[in-house]
Amino acid sequence: MASAEVRLKRRAEFLRVASRGRKAPMPGLVLQCLARGDEAPARLGFTVTKKVGNAVVRNRTKRRLREAARLLLRERDLRGVDLVLIGRDGTRTRRFAALIDDFARALRKAGG
Repeated sequence: MASAEVRLKRRAEFLRVASRGRKAPMPGLVLQCLARGDEAPARLGFTVTKKVGNAVVRNRTKRRLREAARLLLRERDLRGVDLVLIGRDGTRTRRFAALIDDFARALRKAGG
C-alpha cells in the first residue's frame, strides 16, 4: 500500500488531476493522469462513486484498485505524476489479471 506521502487525499488534489490531466477509460477502471514536472514519486488517489454500490462494495472496489496499483507500480518507477484511479461497476467483478492489464494499458494511453 502506498504511504501517506504518495497518496492524494484532499478534494482539491483530485479536482486538479480531473481538470488538467489526461483521461484513459478502460473496462475495469478509469485512469486520470497529470504530470507534475518534478522527480518525486508518483502520487496515487482512489475513488469510487455511490453509483457502484453501498460502502462495503465501494471499499472492496478500492481495495482491488489499490492492490492492482501496488503490483503494477512495484515493477515501474513512475515519477513526477499524479494518478487517480476511478472504480467502475465492472471493477469488482472483473478478473484480477484483467484489471491489472486495464491499468497497464491505461498508463500507456495516458502517458504515465
